[in-house]
Amino acid sequence: MEQGSPMTEPERVAQGHLEAYGARDIEKVMSYFADDVLYYVFPSTLICDGAAAVRERLSNRFRDTHLSARLLRRTVLGNLVVSHEALTLTLPEGPGTLELIAMHEVENGKIKRAWHKLGEPVLDRAP
Repeated sequence: MEQGSPMTEPERVAQGHLEAYGARDIEKVMSYFADDVLYYVFPSTLICDGAAAVRERLSNRFRDTHLSARLLRRTVLGNLVVSHEALTLTLPEGPGTLELIAMHEVENGKIKRAWHKLGEPVLDRAP
């Protein structure tokens, strides 16, 4: 995607999803998923089959009041959007960050399949 080019539908879906995720808005986030979405840990471990399972998983995650998300970079090819993101969240050991690659396959304006490749968590330094 060239800088300054208008967003494609798949990119608009991915961006809307990211913004709603960062705001911890479960209803808005869910509006971006197809009812029969498949949600994987990269490369092929299915962790959610269907929107109800995604809602349950994300509802638990959104309880973290420190959770926020930001885009580092993005590539779009056809209906596949690959986003390098950074999450700020509460890890089991304390507050920190986690980088990830989120891949979203978009069909008919909805995320049909999603894959996430998680990086290593980094704990915040004590002041």
